[in-house]
Parts: sequence; C-alpha cells; structure tokens
Amino acid sequence: MNQLYYMRRIILGILVVFITLHAFAQAEAPAPADNRNQRYFDINKNIDIFNSVLRELDMFYVDSVEVNNLVQNSIRNMLTRLDPYTEYYAEENMEDLQFMTTGEYAGIGAIISYNNGQVVINEPYEGLPADKAGLKAGDAILEIDGKDMRKSTVKEVSDKLKGTPGTSLELTIRRPGEKKDRKLKIVREKIEVDPITYSGVTDDKIGYLHFGSFTTRSADRVKKTVQDLKVKGATSLIMDLRGNGGGILDEAVDVVNLFVPKGEEIVSTKGKVKQWDRTYLTRNQPLDEIIPIVVLIDTGSASASEIVAGGLQDLDRAVIVGNRSFGKGLVQTPRDLPYGGNIKITTSKYYIPSGRCIQALDYSHRNPDGSVARVPDSLTNVFKTRNGREVRDGGGITPDIIIPQPTGGTIAYYLMADNVIFDYVTEWAQQHKEIAPPHQFRLPGSDYEAFKEFVKKRDFEYDQLSERSLQQLKAMMEFEGYMDVAKEEFAALEAKLHANLDRDLELFKEDITSMIESEIVQRFYYKKGVLLHQLSDDKVYDKAVEILRNPEMYRSVLRPLPAKVPPATEIKEKPENQYSWESKKVEQWNDRKVFLMC
Repeated sequence: MNQLYYMRRIILGILVVFITLHAFAQAEAPAPADNRNQRYFDINKNIDIFNSVLRELDMFYVDSVEVNNLVQNSIRNMLTRLDPYTEYYAEENMEDLQFMTTGEYAGIGAIISYNNGQVVINEPYEGLPADKAGLKAGDAILEIDGKDMRKSTVKEVSDKLKGTPGTSLELTIRRPGEKKDRKLKIVREKIEVDPITYSGVTDDKIGYLHFGSFTTRSADRVKKTVQDLKVKGATSLIMDLRGNGGGILDEAVDVVNLFVPKGEEIVSTKGKVKQWDRTYLTRNQPLDEIIPIVVLIDTGSASASEIVAGGLQDLDRAVIVGNRSFGKGLVQTPRDLPYGGNIKITTSKYYIPSGRCIQALDYSHRNPDGSVARVPDSLTNVFKTRNGREVRDGGGITPDIIIPQPTGGTIAYYLMADNVIFDYVTEWAQQHKEIAPPHQFRLPGSDYEAFKEFVKKRDFEYDQLSERSLQQLKAMMEFEGYMDVAKEEFAALEAKLHANLDRDLELFKEDITSMIESEIVQRFYYKKGVLLHQLSDDKVYDKAVEILRNPEMYRSVLRPLPAKVPPATEIKEKPENQYSWESKKVEQWNDRKVFLMC
C-alpha cells in the first residue's frame, strides 16, 4: 500500500499542476462561476475514479500489477491524445530531457543499440572517450566494472556507462570475429555534441555548414563557423538544416539575427495563458546583412529549423531549397512535477514574420516517412513575404525551389532496421583497413553481390505495405462479391506485388548501395565523412551551388512575380533593336517565369 500511496501522490501532483495552469489561464478572462465549479467537480471526480480503478486493480487483479509502469503508461497514453510533442518524463528519464535541451551529458561518447540478443556499440563519436579507447561499431558489451551486462537492456547499460566526468570504468567487450574478450579502461568525460557536423569552402568561394541541432549556445557556434568561413574566403553561404529536428527557440532567433538587422520580429508565440505570449526580436547587430544565403531543408527539418528557414524566407533574406519541412509550429514548455519528474507541455503556437503558423493542420496523420501530407490550398491561407511573394500556412515551409525527393522501397528500411546492413558492414570493415576519401568512395559491384548472398543466408524477411493492403482489398472484394469478376486481374497484381527478395534487391539496388556506403564511410570517417560522401551526389546541394554561382538567378527568386505579364504578341511587335526599360523588364519577367518552371 505504500507504493500505491506513493503513486497516488504523483498523480495528484500532476493533476494539481493541470488545475493550476487552468486557473492561471482563466485569470485574464474569468469564466462564469457555474462553469468553473463544474470543471473543478469534473476534475476531482475523475481523480477519484482513477484512484479507485488503480486501487481495485492492485487489490484484486489476478496477476501482480506493476504500479509504476501502469501509471506511467496511462499518463503517456493520455498525453498522446493531445499532440505528439507533449511528453512526460519520470525522474529516471530526466537526463534525456536535459540532453535534448543542452546537447550535453557525461559518459563515454557513443551510441549503443540492441543487436543479436546483446547490447553493442553502434557508433563511437570521433575524438571522445569511446573512440580514444578503441571501441568499434559492432563491439558487444559483456561487462562493466565486473558486472555482467549480457542480459541487460540498452537503458541499463547506458545508465552504467554514464557517470561523473573524470571517473573511470572497465569495459569487457567481444569484437565480432574474435574469440578472446577485450578489457578496456575508459575515463568518462563531459560530452557535448557539436551542432556543426561539417563546414568548408568550395573553389567557388561558397561557404557550407551543416547545422544539426538547436541546443544551448549553438547560435554562438554557428556565428563562429560563419566567421571562419568568411576568413577562408567565403562570399556566399549554404546553411544545411536537413534532418535538424529543432531545439531551443531563442537559439533559432539568434541564428536568424546573424543575417538580419537588430530589432526585427522573428517569431511570436500565442497560447491559452496570455501572460506567456511573447514576441521575439533580434537583439544584436548582425554578422552580415548582405552575404547571399541558400538554406537547405527536408522533411526532417522541424521546429527551430523551420523558424530559421521560415524567418529568412519571410524576410526575403535567403533562398530556400529542398523539400517541404516537417510542419511543427507548436512550442513546448518544461514544467516540474512532484518526485523529480517533468512534463514538456505544448503551451502555444508560433508565428513567423509574415504572420503564418506552419503547424501541420493534421499532426495525427503523416506520410510513412514522417512528412506532412499534402494540404489543399483551400484549407490554407496566403501570406506575403517582405517583398510581396506569396507563402502559405498550415503545413511546414515550402521551399522556393523544390527538388523532388526520390522514394525507395521498404526493403531498404527493413535491411537497416533488422541490422542486416550493420552486420554486413561490420564484417566488411574487418577485411578492409582503409578506404578512399568519403567523396570518392563507392561500393564495388562485386561487394554488392556478396551483400546479396549475405542477406539470403540470414533468412531475411520483410513486410510490404502494398502486399498487406492488397490482402485487405481481397477481403473487401470477397465480401462485396467482386472477386469472381476481377479474379484474373487480382491474381496478376498479386504476383507483381508479392515480396520477392531477388527482385527487390536488384530493383532497389541504388538505394541499398547508398545505405551500405554511408555505413562503411561512417566506420572510417565518422559523421563528417558520411555527410561529405552524401554531398558528392546530392541534387539539392548542387542546385544551391548553381543558384549562388548565378547572382541574377539568386535575386530573381527573391523578387515577387509581376501582377501581369504582357502577352507574347505585344512583345513581338516591339522593334528588335529597341531596348527600353520596359522591354528589359519583360525579359526579366520571362527569365523569372522559365526559371520557376524548371
């Protein structure tokens, strides 16, 4: 019963926070007394019901009830009905929340995962304790300080690896292909993940930086990187925000501030608690108001990334290239809970300079890759950038120039998820001591053939959404009596969509090869190498370079479309040798029109 009492206090504490927030939210415009009383009655009634259900389960349920898990899962299920971003963190998970906001923790500097029934090193970070001690991807963790970890979960191993900076631990590992265990001594360090994955200057004096996350002081890191690029001769800039899931809002404002004047409104937040509404203005003198900028985004660019891309787009300060962003226009605020817990609660929506909110209209349903589903124009509103260009709300940032993102087969996803590619590369890396530089490395065709044989020996199986949907269609056709009518057509379609390993390994060879290459490059050159490898064949990056090489193309994207383009017959009637200001403007209009269609 002590445990039950403990959990009741947690639940009551959480609900007290909810009640307090509600009362605070109503302070500005109080609801009628009858409504308030009814709401408080409903809250208290449901608290009593929850307590009673938990007590009855604990006393009479046929099996022993894990109260902590039951209550925490109940809380999480309750929050998922609100939005995807309101989350509960129990005391033991607070380090996860801290890492999300600061990018810092104390440990050995490695990603670990579960593979083949054991916890293994998935990726050691370059230059950090795990890397310096010689740990490799694929190493199985057997013991930590003499304690057997063979049957431990990833979290249990992670908790053991973390600790106070400067303290040491002894790790016993088993490297694939070796019969003898290895013992390594590692000294923990304060781990701070660098938000800048890579930066450099091309021969065309184009500065490039990949920016991975908006954590504490990340804007200062971006500033220093841009300054270094300019010292190295950069006269234009590509800021790559692809895959950047966001982070701290203030850091996003400060990044935009590097390129726009002091006093500009970048974002405003509005929510139920009016006292918390806020407008964020740039506070500092900019680093460079003139340098041409192209920002790269994709479906993984979210939250703070969208504030940067959307803010620079709305102020006509940068050209946006890539694919439509994630569509997260909600702001979360951490709130402390009893017993060391925390709730990261959605408290407001944010609006970028044009006045639009880029929150996806339906955040419960997304495409399989996580991207925003197509939103009809009739459901969105038109806003204007500073130069008068039209932009829309309701579904992420739409780039000024869209580069279609190729879609691959689900087999590639399952090969990664089931660690087939990981295990193949682990064996491959043991047989190769070095590889070509990242931008030059390509997997030989003979090695891909070896990979195919590796897959077949694993008895690899994978699910196809199309095949599953086809079986649902079959059941519906049989129910409605259409199966006999379309029997032959259905059989032909079923034969084509049935999972065929040999066919799919060849059909999606390009996608799978790219994944294998990235995994190999990561083993030898870390994350920076993977990025350089991917940039060597990157249509989005190539388009950004093309735009920055052509100043007129860059400027034309940021100009608004003319209200009316003169008809072609009128243009033809003008003398060929006439080059008035008006005819020059028509030529510019035509150039602009052709460019947008490309």
